Amino acid sequence: MTLEFTDTPSGMLEFGAEGRLGTRFRLYPQTPDLDDPEEPETVYVSSPAGTISEGPADDRMYTVFPIDKPTHYGLHDESNGEPVLFLPPWNNDIFIPAQPGADGHFDHFEPDTPEFFMAHMFGATRFTLDIWEGYFGRQIDWHFRDDYDRLEISIIPKVDNAFLGWGFLEAGGMESEGKYSPFFLNFDIIAHEVGHAIVYSEIGMPSAHDEEPEYFGFQESMADVVALLASLHFESVMTSLLNNTSGNLYTYNKLSRFAEMSDNNQIRLAANDRVMSEFVDGWDDEHKLAQPLTGAMFDILVDLFHEHLLELGLIPPEMEEMSDRLEGDPAYSSILQDDFDKFYALNPEGFKRAMETARDQLGTLVADAIPMFGRRQISFAEFGKALEEADQELTGGQNYKIIHRNFLIREIGRFDPGPRLKKPDKHSHSLTDRTISPRDLE
Repeated sequence: MTLEFTDTPSGMLEFGAEGRLGTRFRLYPQTPDLDDPEEPETVYVSSPAGTISEGPADDRMYTVFPIDKPTHYGLHDESNGEPVLFLPPWNNDIFIPAQPGADGHFDHFEPDTPEFFMAHMFGATRFTLDIWEGYFGRQIDWHFRDDYDRLEISIIPKVDNAFLGWGFLEAGGMESEGKYSPFFLNFDIIAHEVGHAIVYSEIGMPSAHDEEPEYFGFQESMADVVALLASLHFESVMTSLLNNTSGNLYTYNKLSRFAEMSDNNQIRLAANDRVMSEFVDGWDDEHKLAQPLTGAMFDILVDLFHEHLLELGLIPPEMEEMSDRLEGDPAYSSILQDDFDKFYALNPEGFKRAMETARDQLGTLVADAIPMFGRRQISFAEFGKALEEADQELTGGQNYKIIHRNFLIREIGRFDPGPRLKKPDKHSHSLTDRTISPRDLE
């Protein structure tokens, strides 16, 4: 498949389950191989069919595909060297907006068309926001609401980046080894950017005087967690993950082999073994600084999954106990994989239900913890305490040991990160085009 852009037309959260309202979109859980793409998966967003207008657009966001947009939004220098902030709206030429079908849905476009690209960007953004507003139990307001009522979602194919900023979410793509990888067709990337919007709204944005290094790691980690849990709402991702591991996620959580087993970018990033002592002398990349916290969150997800398997009688108690004792032991796989293979084969649907329960429980814990955390000093350890308090309110503290233990394993609270060792570059999410607002230039 080749991408040709012309300005002529080419033709639990399943909100649209039978008997319920919702609008259909087709999304790629992972960036497709444009030469041999798999079929996108049909999902439903919460907006009733017929309420999303051309673009697509609704009351929270709208989509445009600019023609000949000279550069991305953000801070740029004028010819005289003065900084100027380039922000929405885009009022110049655009490709013809994606039109809803006669039934009000947006699942009728061919995948190699501009209309599909626009529908995909909108659908991925709305799907992620729906999931997390479900976990929060309320609307999540945009952090830029003082200036804009709606988020502008746009596609800029020639820009090798994707980022969210003051009133905008833009995605381009990257050429590698003669192939073009479109970020606007990558759900992980889009959901990750929505995760930043949630953190900016709930916790606040960084400032030039912010001296809390763990803020930068926290907002990066939470963007990963937002994308990870959202990706597990795809049937294909859930099925692939469980079929590839027989539910033995812990085996691969501490080993690099997990990266080979998972097709999902965010799962690969979350399954890491980084600890805080690695950063005591300083750090230069918030993505790396985030990994101990992201790893702890993934470990909690796995432990919750095991607890629900045990509660449902899908694995015996001695197997769950053995899993806890052998965590991190190279012998883990050889001892327990056969048991996971056996019990998963007996009831794959039961394993899936347990994973869905663990997914939604962790999402609810995170959503409940973030408002508590936002009123405190920003540190990974304080977020752990907020998770424990949220669990106390949600379950009476049933998961205290799981949360506390996994944070200790990552040395969170034992070691603090040192100073930032170099200035942020274009890939940073701090103090850049992604976070600057008009007030910063006043």
